[in-house]
Amino acid sequence: MLKTLFVSGTTACFEFDNTNPFYNPSGRYDIYVNGEKTAQSDVNVFSVYNLTPDTEYKVSVSCEEGELAFRTLSETAVVDVKELGAKGDGATDDTYYVQMAIDSCPAGGRVHVPAGSYYVRPIVLKSDITLELAKDAELLGSVKEEDYPYIPARVYDEDGKETIMASWEGDPFDCHQSFVSAFKCKNIRVVGEGAINGNADHSTWWATPKGRKVARPRLVFLNKCEDVVFHGVTCKNSGAWNLHPFFSQNLGFYDVKVQNPYTGPNTDGLDPESCDNVDIVGCTFSVGDDCVAIKSGKIYMGKTYKTPANHHTLRNNLFQDGHGAIVLGSEMSGGVQNLTVSQCLFRHTDRGLRIKTRRGRGKDAIIDGVKFENIKMENVITPLVVNMYYFCDPDGHTEAVWSRKALPVDETTPYIGDFLFKDIDCEDCECMCAYFDGLVEQPIDSLTLENVHFGFKKDAQPAKPAMLEFVSDYCKAGIYIDNVKTVTLKNVTFTGVEGDAVIEKNCGELIIK
Repeated sequence: MLKTLFVSGTTACFEFDNTNPFYNPSGRYDIYVNGEKTAQSDVNVFSVYNLTPDTEYKVSVSCEEGELAFRTLSETAVVDVKELGAKGDGATDDTYYVQMAIDSCPAGGRVHVPAGSYYVRPIVLKSDITLELAKDAELLGSVKEEDYPYIPARVYDEDGKETIMASWEGDPFDCHQSFVSAFKCKNIRVVGEGAINGNADHSTWWATPKGRKVARPRLVFLNKCEDVVFHGVTCKNSGAWNLHPFFSQNLGFYDVKVQNPYTGPNTDGLDPESCDNVDIVGCTFSVGDDCVAIKSGKIYMGKTYKTPANHHTLRNNLFQDGHGAIVLGSEMSGGVQNLTVSQCLFRHTDRGLRIKTRRGRGKDAIIDGVKFENIKMENVITPLVVNMYYFCDPDGHTEAVWSRKALPVDETTPYIGDFLFKDIDCEDCECMCAYFDGLVEQPIDSLTLENVHFGFKKDAQPAKPAMLEFVSDYCKAGIYIDNVKTVTLKNVTFTGVEGDAVIEKNCGELIIK
């Protein structure tokens, strides 16, 4: 059965209602719009493009009977950037024409970017418009650092109230303006088969990633925005993180492709920070750091604004070639709540489901209500990691972070609650099945693994299962558990484990069924 995920004036996105991770169980199928074959696919989420606004359509697929009716949205106007003067030749500076198209587009209108390469400096979106990147169209970022203005971390009103304008890794921090940005905007759609190309592979952003007084630009930064959807587009070659929604709500990312080389430093795919109600469905990630990292700031942001990452749904996504596939933290001082991950496929990532925190994140750094279900992992070095000793930040290697003594539970102590890992198949692992390491003074509350299988590569290589001080290399090791109140293992199976399948320390209750 098909269901509609998203419809704009010219595009639509659909999802099969099944339980298979990412790929459709029927294999390759044909897609028909009003009875005419338009494309083929083999995945659970697919899109159709080049539709007419305010028009009734019917979509069907060769692998199922029946049709699904939908109607495209109406539009007030269409503004074509080439008609305004943009060249799209990859060399001419088209910033003026692209920005003018956005600025002049009336509410409810669409900015159309036809095929071509539009070399631009940073552009700014506004409320109530659709930006459409047609097939073979790309916004190509300037390679000059001076073209990305300085954005101050904070600005203040006449009463001294601050507004955070820019941040880096969980703290207010001066940044270069992002390639595409929006501030306090509503009702934005970015759609189409084209690309947002930061062009960082031809710039200096990656050559000097550390020690900057002004942080590198994100590809897309959405600051305090509402009701924003990205559909179909490719985001690639970002100067730093690719997609960074910040204190925003009601966000949808459907059939989006995020691509950065593995060597691109800190090029996370999608990092929603202190956001509420985020859907990430049918997307593919191949990046130079974590594919999706769900965050809520460091101690100042968590203590001051107390805004958790809340109500996030990730489904039918492909994560490959990143450091971690789905990561919580480590900047999570505002907490992470109500997260559901299902029907996802992980390939060739260092870690699969990765939770990282540490002493100092604060009493509001609560991770709870997290479910990971129906997931397939292939060639993931360590599939499951929950690490409360993550050695980030300038003080990350100090005794206060790595100590195995019970320190006082105070306003700096994070908390990890209940986790469910269910219906997960992990093949060709290398280091360890799972690594669960809670604080001595604040153990992980509850971990349940149900219907989980771990299998190892015959030629697996030793590696460290998590990023913390004094951890050993492991190879083909089982499930490591330290400082967890309750662990339930129900129908957990192993292939190729060398040594004990369960390495248990300081576990309050271990239930094996």
